[in-house]
Amino acid sequence: MNDSIRESLSYFGLYKKILQVKKIHKPQCVSFGKDKNQFFLYYEPEKPVSDKVIIWIHGGGWNAGTPKYFDFVGQCVTKAGYSFVSLGYRLSPKNKYPCQIEDVCSGFNAAIGFLNEKKIDVSKVVVSGPSAGAHLASILCYSEKIQKEFNVDVSKVIGFIGVGGPYSFAGKQSLTVRILLDQLFEKNYDRTKGEPCSLMTKNHIPMLLIQSRHDGLIEYSCAELFCKKAEEIGNKCELYSVVDKKNTHSWYTAGMFLETRKENQGLDKFFSWIEKLEDEGSKQT
Repeated sequence: MNDSIRESLSYFGLYKKILQVKKIHKPQCVSFGKDKNQFFLYYEPEKPVSDKVIIWIHGGGWNAGTPKYFDFVGQCVTKAGYSFVSLGYRLSPKNKYPCQIEDVCSGFNAAIGFLNEKKIDVSKVVVSGPSAGAHLASILCYSEKIQKEFNVDVSKVIGFIGVGGPYSFAGKQSLTVRILLDQLFEKNYDRTKGEPCSLMTKNHIPMLLIQSRHDGLIEYSCAELFCKKAEEIGNKCELYSVVDKKNTHSWYTAGMFLETRKENQGLDKFFSWIEKLEDEGSKQT
């Protein structure tokens, strides 16, 4: 069966599992702007297993989703023992790029300030995101231009995990992605200004790219091109190919957080990579 059809047929099963998730951890909601989507949720684990903090930027094609909708991700990561921040941002097509990256940068700074006020160690931050969130999170981590423009300090970020991200706009794209990009950018906008492959600069942050060859929406070549660019400029990158049977876009970018590490090898890779991260937050290259 065509992977794009498999992706479409996966939604009912995903929604059913999402509704079954128990809300054990109640997050704290913090606004950082006037728009209804300019907020983040902070989840604090009852039994911390690590001093690393995970800052996560949600997906949804840039035009849908909020941190509240993806509460199941916060439940999963907090249950694993990590402090977790889930960032929101203004959505397209009403709000055109660069509104989204402006919000991600503002939200990141607000989250770091909030964690400092709570006396939570922010010397080991891992930034992650799926799909559209991977796109935005990668720009946050690797674009020196964006970091300077929005006064973002990534010196304490020790890792980036992108899951199913559209890092390159070159080459073949699905119809769905073409429509979403047309909604995200103004007509005649120079899209290289919002393309992670074009914006990436060399820094200390190692990356893990989780990508499926049976995504159905995002071409595998997006991750390959991003990984190649990283290696060319000296950034450390690992490209992990999804091996789970549930390997279409929504299942591995979001659905993996609805399963256990034993059930889902992608989720196990996500956590095991974080567990093995060395503290390189203070190293600059």
